[in-house]
Amino acid sequence: MIDGSAIWAQGMVQALARAGCEVTLVLKAPVRTGRLVDPLRALPGVTVRSPHAEGLFDAPMAPRHAAAILAQIDAENPHDLVVVRGRRLAGKLAMGPLAGRLWTYLTDVPQSAGEFTASAKAELRRIADASRLLLCQTEELRGFLEGAVPATAGKSVLFPPVVVLPSDLEARPPGAPGGPLRLVYTGKFAPRWKTYEMTALPRMLGVRGVDAELHMVGDKIHEDPADAGFATRMRTALETGEGVVWHGGHPRAEAMRLTASCDVGLSWRDASMDASLELSTKVLECGTLGVPVVLNRTPMHETLLGTDYPLFAATEDDVLDALTLIGKNPDVYTLAADRCRTAAAGFTLDAAADRLRTCLSQVFPEPSPAVLAVKDRPLRVGVAGHDLKFFTRLLDYLRSRPDMEIRVDHWPALKAHDEKRSQDLVDWADVVICEWCGPNALWFAARKRPDQRLVVRLHRFELYAPWPKQLDIDAVDQVICVSPHYTDLTRELTGWPASKVVTIPNWVDDAQFDRAKLPGAEHHLGMIGIAPSRKRLDLALDVLEELRRDDPRFTLFVKSKLPWEYWWIWQKEEERAHYEKVFRRIRRSRLLSGGVVFDAYGRDVASWLRRIGFVLSTSDDESFHLAPAEGMASGAVPALLNWPGADTIYDARWIHESPAAMAASISTTVALNRWHQDGAEAKSQLEAAYALPEVCARWTDLLAG
Repeated sequence: MIDGSAIWAQGMVQALARAGCEVTLVLKAPVRTGRLVDPLRALPGVTVRSPHAEGLFDAPMAPRHAAAILAQIDAENPHDLVVVRGRRLAGKLAMGPLAGRLWTYLTDVPQSAGEFTASAKAELRRIADASRLLLCQTEELRGFLEGAVPATAGKSVLFPPVVVLPSDLEARPPGAPGGPLRLVYTGKFAPRWKTYEMTALPRMLGVRGVDAELHMVGDKIHEDPADAGFATRMRTALETGEGVVWHGGHPRAEAMRLTASCDVGLSWRDASMDASLELSTKVLECGTLGVPVVLNRTPMHETLLGTDYPLFAATEDDVLDALTLIGKNPDVYTLAADRCRTAAAGFTLDAAADRLRTCLSQVFPEPSPAVLAVKDRPLRVGVAGHDLKFFTRLLDYLRSRPDMEIRVDHWPALKAHDEKRSQDLVDWADVVICEWCGPNALWFAARKRPDQRLVVRLHRFELYAPWPKQLDIDAVDQVICVSPHYTDLTRELTGWPASKVVTIPNWVDDAQFDRAKLPGAEHHLGMIGIAPSRKRLDLALDVLEELRRDDPRFTLFVKSKLPWEYWWIWQKEEERAHYEKVFRRIRRSRLLSGGVVFDAYGRDVASWLRRIGFVLSTSDDESFHLAPAEGMASGAVPALLNWPGADTIYDARWIHESPAAMAASISTTVALNRWHQDGAEAKSQLEAAYALPEVCARWTDLLAG
């Protein structure tokens, strides 16, 4: 069967092969036509497996059967990664031996909050946990997934459709149509794809004085349970419709040649599909071939083609108006064709292979000679702590290294752990990393072997707690602080040897934050985390009031748990009084009312930052403050008050002495159209200092000794 998923499989195999992988394609059905598969068999490094032809299976293959077949094939020669399309199959694989190696391409997910049942969310969470990467076709789908299923955050990467043209295929020559307007549709014939309504277009355009013919390519006519007569009507219209030429099924290359010989592609669909988070490969193929497309106006299509694209259509009258317009106006036709051609340029096979190479380099880093020189086997690294939220991506990285073996001793609470498991880690590891300088660090320092190295990562929280004073520093090889200021402060308060206390900054997964900004972002301020009161939301409100005096478009978006969600904060009378005053001020202020938006706390920060142009840090003190750095990675401009040590982490140009000075700087940046330029500069600074690959390299050097 040739449909969107089959075309996807062909493009994915070609992109993986071009990225340097040896690829095995496993077919879910017997081969009835070689139109898609035969060209793949000829590619070097590609093996096509047909379980039906090989006698491994002899019936229609359900997801549970496919999962068993894939596990059987993998057992013969284990694979490094398994790319799978579809939620049902991924759900089965998530519970089997391929878990952890899945690169899951999700398309059939609920795409509205109403459809997102508890069972659907649980299944997607299992899939996310079992997947090394989640490949998302569009930015809209990635953002939706991260907001609905927190486990997908940090694993979701953008992987748009791949458009592969046959090498001998020429695009449509530029220029407006010279004869009858030749419309083309390729694909399945189904009610929501408006294929029956399309067959009436040549006759109705003739009434408007536009000579047109419709070329339809495909042989799959949908049997619709809700409309038993659809298949009969559709076939009759294909065979007898006025001005309709039905070409039947063709190899993909021939279907694309027919498209290139026509003037306008049709991708007009039912309005119920406007909320789809998927992008039609057919639209991109038409654009690559120089053929403009009639399609529904959606936010995704507006981003792709521009809000003023002339061939957006929702109703039959819209379609007729658009086709009449370009049938009589060559300039409008040329504009539409140029927009589609430009939009499709980013979806080539080479672009897909480059994206895959980037993913492969992150998931399978090269071994370090420095590490391998330490032992004649992988270095054994243990990680122990009660809360690893600041260590997650570092842990993923260390686990992916071929020259390291990782075990985690997760403590249920700050002072609670399984002593036998902790002792097993002491007996096994070459290096132990204690995340947080708490009871875990005291326990391991008292029990480490003489030939074993102990690394402790210290945060602001522990520095003023009793544990550093109790720690046997002679048993510790290195203490890691996340900023120069806190490195100096730790040396001063503890008296530990300066050589043992070093700085490795917090990491920012810059690739995850590299997403296109949404319109209006330059007027949007962002704060991530407003509790406890030393985060100083009140000072951020001072900034916002200054800005909204002159321009009410400025808005403050706050992504945070609210203070009463932290019992240890809300039980303090002074904390409650602070926030009661702040929220009363927001409600009563003429300038602030309507200018502050509170968004739910969650891991979907990268998606949220798409709307943010400036990230504020108005705290009394911070050890590092990751929020401005994450904003910089997204292309936002950081704006900080001068808390102690801020200038050791961030460039002085982003630091301001008062809320009024901060507001003046933001206003000037926007007024002088400098926001894009400043955001690009901030992003470059982040990548040079705190990008995940840079920080991971420093940890690798540290662990190698």
